[in-house]
Amino acid sequence: MRVGFIGLGIMGKPMCKNVLKAGYEVIAYDRNIEVIEELKEVGVKSALNPKEVGENCDVLITMLPNSPHVKTVLFGENGAADGLKPGSVVIDMSSINPVESKNIAKTLAEKEIYLLDAPVSGGEPKAIDGTISVMVGGNKEIFEKYYDLIKSMAGSVVRVGDVGAGNTTKLANQIIVALNIAALSEAFILCEKAEVDPQLVFEAIRGGLAGSTVMNAKAPMMIERDFKPGFRIDLHIKDLQNALDTSHSINASLPLTAQIMEILQALKIDGKGESDHSAIVNYYEKINNITVGKK
Repeated sequence: MRVGFIGLGIMGKPMCKNVLKAGYEVIAYDRNIEVIEELKEVGVKSALNPKEVGENCDVLITMLPNSPHVKTVLFGENGAADGLKPGSVVIDMSSINPVESKNIAKTLAEKEIYLLDAPVSGGEPKAIDGTISVMVGGNKEIFEKYYDLIKSMAGSVVRVGDVGAGNTTKLANQIIVALNIAALSEAFILCEKAEVDPQLVFEAIRGGLAGSTVMNAKAPMMIERDFKPGFRIDLHIKDLQNALDTSHSINASLPLTAQIMEILQALKIDGKGESDHSAIVNYYEKINNITVGKK
């Protein structure tokens, strides 16, 4: 099976490497020439544009920032859809609005090309070690055919419904993650104000009901003051905007999501858009005039 891969950023590059390690032939494209050269050194073939990727693959994986980027790569000048053969499959692993996933699937279907929307969760560390979680929307038979390919990048791969369901599930994930980080931030502010060591609090409660994967990943970053991005605030803003847009289109009210969105916007205004979303704690530190963790 010849696999095309477009989008080789923080997540896409290690995911592409894991596909290659699993024994698939991979041809890739990205505007970043340096990352293409890096991947060529380990055996990935390169293409001059998305159309060339489409012409030389049986299945195309895209991992891009948002729906406009996906549509440009597929349907723009020298777009991949012009190169893909009828019967081909696009596995879009970008996190985008589920309504846009359905629209993209409809446009691809006119060319007899099928879509799986398959966004991921887990951040850069899990992308590197191949243990991301993938939530997939699309035809069941196509999902089963490409399950092993997706599993080469992931620890968990679950079909959650038809096209659009994958990205709806991802939006649910992003709401829960953001609100967990905000709750952890508030708790650590309380501890600092009460002169109780957040590190000891973390060790005491991580095994109880409050414990979570989010806490285990983000509490050490807050305490160590390490806000190097595994998942940038700018990207979380994008995901929550998609969640709010989707909620409004289906008459769902998400008041807590709207509130954490405003916190993220305040952090972006403060110049922290490129920081990891664990920097949500910085918002609480600023309004409380106190620092969590190492001084």
